[in-house]
Amino acid sequence: MSELIERSNGPGPGPMGPADVLGFDPNDPDFLREPYARYREMSARGAIFRTRAGLIVATTHELCGAMLRDPRFGHGSDPPYGRDPGQPVESFLWMDPPDHTRLRALVSKAFTPRMVERLRPRIEAITAELIGALPEEADLVSGFAYPLPVLVITEMLGVPPEDRERFSGWSEILARSLDPMLTDELVSETGRARREFRDYFRDLIAIRRAQPGEDLLSALARVEELTEPELLATCVLLLVAGHETTVNLIANGILHLTGRGLLRHAAEQPRQVVEEVLRYDPPVQLTSRIALEDAELGGAPVPKGALVLGVIGAANRDPAVFPDPDRFDVTRDPGRHLAFGLGIHFCLGATLARLEGEIALAALARAAPGLELTDPAPPYKSNLVLRGLESLPARLRR
Repeated sequence: MSELIERSNGPGPGPMGPADVLGFDPNDPDFLREPYARYREMSARGAIFRTRAGLIVATTHELCGAMLRDPRFGHGSDPPYGRDPGQPVESFLWMDPPDHTRLRALVSKAFTPRMVERLRPRIEAITAELIGALPEEADLVSGFAYPLPVLVITEMLGVPPEDRERFSGWSEILARSLDPMLTDELVSETGRARREFRDYFRDLIAIRRAQPGEDLLSALARVEELTEPELLATCVLLLVAGHETTVNLIANGILHLTGRGLLRHAAEQPRQVVEEVLRYDPPVQLTSRIALEDAELGGAPVPKGALVLGVIGAANRDPAVFPDPDRFDVTRDPGRHLAFGLGIHFCLGATLARLEGEIALAALARAAPGLELTDPAPPYKSNLVLRGLESLPARLRR
């Protein structure tokens, strides 16, 4: 493997496109619809390799997991879109210990399994309301998969119902900003969205401090250890991360279950179904870390400052871990998937996302067992990291 990573990066200097940087071309029209064939080609090059532009790419379950657990690989406090001069503090998503440890601990109490389980009745009620409001022919992204987690996380935070629509544009931009290659235009849009998001929460926090409620935002506003910049960054992170990936989980589940005539399994074994959806088509496709010191990965040297890309979509279909990995199999035990990461940055909201996915898919299976897709090849958003469907037209046939 070290021989592979040290190999010449290409024919020499010259204009570099996305394929030179990432090892694949995200502009290929077939890539977003079906990236896994390209991942297999990448894996065939080796478990770890360096692209022409110098990016180190890990494709196996073993190496992606090793990178995520190893404290020598971190974020260096720099988000992928660059430091925003107007934001003195990033969210703990982009922090390393000890700041990451301190801030995550302050928030994690709201997402323990016991606390999340208390949300079950409300999630079930929201799900039933959304399904009941769906017309016979509906877009199951905009009408179901999107509003469910948005309603849940905004209620948790204490965001007024009339303000929820304001978040969709901001969240969409911030989700796209996670991609590894950004245009100047998107960087500018990201800065604007983050400023508007922070301004909104700054005003809402002031209201909650004057009139506290039982919501998470009121609780966080009372924490003296949180500075205002840390509090604002945390609020934005919780709202965006609290729904973007779950939207993709629910929509992906509907797509793969319905397209294979397996929707009934979501009602019979919801937990196993959700885990297989997470493995087979993870909402988070890619993750990255910076070598905080000289290190090695899979026997290959990784110099300090090198950027390492972990291809979660490839790791979750590693044949060394998952037999017949390209088969969607709701009877398998996919418990070792990396959809929520590993290590200190393991997804804080994993328990909540799983519960929302289980409730949503099971309820839909019971309410519309004859559900059929009216577009067998629905369109995907252009996002690379948070890969998800743009729409999912369906006929409910209740």
